[in-house]
Amino acid sequence: MKNILFLGLISLLILSGCAGSGIKEEKSAEELANDGMDQFKKERFRASIESFEKLKDWYPFSKFAILAELKIAEAHYSLKEYEDAIFAYEEFESLHPRNEAIPYVIYQIGRCYFDQIDTVDRDQTPAQKALDTFKRLKNQFPENSYSNKAEEHIKKCLESLAGHELYVGLFYYKSKHYKAALHRFKLVLSNYPDVGVHQKALHYITLCEEMLAKQKEEKNSQ
Repeated sequence: MKNILFLGLISLLILSGCAGSGIKEEKSAEELANDGMDQFKKERFRASIESFEKLKDWYPFSKFAILAELKIAEAHYSLKEYEDAIFAYEEFESLHPRNEAIPYVIYQIGRCYFDQIDTVDRDQTPAQKALDTFKRLKNQFPENSYSNKAEEHIKKCLESLAGHELYVGLFYYKSKHYKAALHRFKLVLSNYPDVGVHQKALHYITLCEEMLAKQKEEKNSQ
C-alpha cells in the first residue's frame, strides 16, 4: 500500500514538473502557416521554409499544405536557390495539375532558368530551358496574363541564343575555320531571323564563302 502511494506521489511530481517546464504542444497547421507567411514577408526565407516544411510533414492533408508547397518554392527562388525552387515548383505542378496557380508556377520555373542566363560566351543551357518553359506556358495557357508576361523573356532568350551562335561563328572565322563558321552563321539566319543580328550574320556568310572559294582556288592551282 505504501509502495502504491509512493508511486502515485512520484507520478504527480513528474506531471507537475512537466506542466511547469514550459513544454508546449505542437503548433496547429494554421499557426505554422501564419508563422511561415510572417517570416516570408519579413524576408526571413530560411525560417519561412522551416515553418512550411513542418506544416507539410505534420499536416499533409491540411488545407494549408498546398500553400506551404508553393511558398517553399517561392522562398527558395527568393534565396536564388534555383535548383531547389525548380524542384519545388515542378512537384507542385505534378501534384496539382489543375490548380489555378499553375500558369504562375510554370512562369516561375521559366524565371528560375532565365535568371541564370549569363553572357553570350557562356553555356546557353539556362537560356534554352527558359525558352522551352515559356513556350510551354504559352501553348498551355495562351490567354493567361503570365503568357503575355513571358513574351519579353522569350525575346531575351532568343537574343542570348543567337548571340552565342554568332560568338562561336566569329571564333571559328578568326581561327580560319571558315566551313565551321559558315555553318554557325547560317544557323543564326535559320533559327533566329528576327532578333537583330541577321545582317551581321549575312555579312560573315559572304566573307566565309569568299574565303572558302579562295581556299579552293589555291588548292586547285597547286
